[in-house]
Amino acid sequence: MSSVMPQPETAPIVACTVSRDVQNFDLLIEDMESALGESWGDLGFAEALAFFGQPEAEALEFIALAMDQEDEENLVLMAEIITQAKARKIKVILIAEDMTPASLHTLLRKGADEFVPYPLPENELELAISRVQTEPEPENVEAAAPALPAGASKDGAVIVVHGLAGGTGATTLATNLAWELAILDKKGQAAPSVCLLDLDLQFGSVSTYLDLARREAVYEMMSDTENMDDETFGQSLVTYNDKLHVLTAPADMLPLDLVSPEDIGRVIEMARTHFDYVVVDMPSTLVQWTETVLHAAHIYFATIELDMRSAQNTLRFKRALQSEELPAEKLRYVLNRAPKFTDLSGKGRVKRMAESLEVAIEVSLPDGGKPITQGADHGLPLATSAAKNPLRREIAKLAASIHETKSDESKAA
Repeated sequence: MSSVMPQPETAPIVACTVSRDVQNFDLLIEDMESALGESWGDLGFAEALAFFGQPEAEALEFIALAMDQEDEENLVLMAEIITQAKARKIKVILIAEDMTPASLHTLLRKGADEFVPYPLPENELELAISRVQTEPEPENVEAAAPALPAGASKDGAVIVVHGLAGGTGATTLATNLAWELAILDKKGQAAPSVCLLDLDLQFGSVSTYLDLARREAVYEMMSDTENMDDETFGQSLVTYNDKLHVLTAPADMLPLDLVSPEDIGRVIEMARTHFDYVVVDMPSTLVQWTETVLHAAHIYFATIELDMRSAQNTLRFKRALQSEELPAEKLRYVLNRAPKFTDLSGKGRVKRMAESLEVAIEVSLPDGGKPITQGADHGLPLATSAAKNPLRREIAKLAASIHETKSDESKAA
């Protein structure tokens, strides 16, 4: 690692870590050395502000601002570091461990260019460095809408996720299932195109789970779907890593009856036209357009847990569908935080619950623990933040199974 103050005889310093004590981030040291060799230095928080004004700082391309929960009391100072760096056209990569989402949001709003959680996921810092080094300076215009997949009408499969109780992992499943479908890698085959629709108009959090900006165009499109065309729909979407197209919930909390069944039907049909898979994250509340989504769905996942509230809500949900003569048989029940294979008592409870509700629990997802919440707070799918987590593995298997079934059906047709 090079010294804090670059000397004339040394290679130009193109980057600096900025932290309370860089020794607290040993993995960051290793990754910086791997990516930049000796062309980087280390600064404390106060030192960084002084260094920015020196001639040696003119060669800086970016700083890696490393923080943990102890640094949250210095949030104002760190925000000033970001402001001063951006004023000198120095890119900023946030490296954060156990920081609250509110603090991260504040620093990202100040202008930080990239965010990487600590401990660092494999190769993630190198990718972030590559992005900040190649990314052009932003202009004062709204980002261009992502290009919709070209080609003939896709007639995509609609996969719906509906949480029958709060905290049953519906958004986690929807977000990660969509991402796993988007990164499916089969030899000789391109990954399928995937669109994720967040239809929880009030509390939708897909944008948070993927660290995406909410577009104002979403509300405009939803307010006038009769005149929606390919361009309007495309302008409402944002992309995650150029692989997953996302329709986020609107920026403001809106009434669930803002849109009609016809509006939702048009949006889903437009998405089906352009994508192989359309994954829908539903609000837990039943609304007038739930029937529209249910009829459009090829698979309708209902997430539950092994508790009384889930059992009661499942029974009420079934009765509501049956009373309206809706296709309740489309429901595929997903048990989140399922008992482990060796938990015979828990497995017995699952069997009794399924029998009493007269349902088949077709998918069991394990408890992924704290990394699931951390990944969501950091805006990263599990494939990036916790690739070996048992929950991620099960969702990846589910995605592969869905794609294989769809491929077999296409061949048979």
